[in-house]
Amino acid sequence: MRLLTDENFNGAILRGLMRRLPTVDVIRVQDVGLRNTDDPVILEWAANEGRILLSHDVATITMYACDRVNQGLPMPGVV
Repeated sequence: MRLLTDENFNGAILRGLMRRLPTVDVIRVQDVGLRNTDDPVILEWAANEGRILLSHDVATITMYACDRVNQGLPMPGVV
């Protein structure tokens, strides 16, 4: 499973995940130059890289993810 965390994802949760699953393939948007990037661009990047997005943003990410699905665009997932 390949994961991407958005810039507001709780760092304590990320550290705990990495402690429990040290081989997990997870990167942060900050690590790939996507800081302060619009949600649709982040979702497109995640889809192109085959990564599931981890986010606490239920206000806008969900809407943009649904838009991608409705348009028939790749959408590996959002948690």
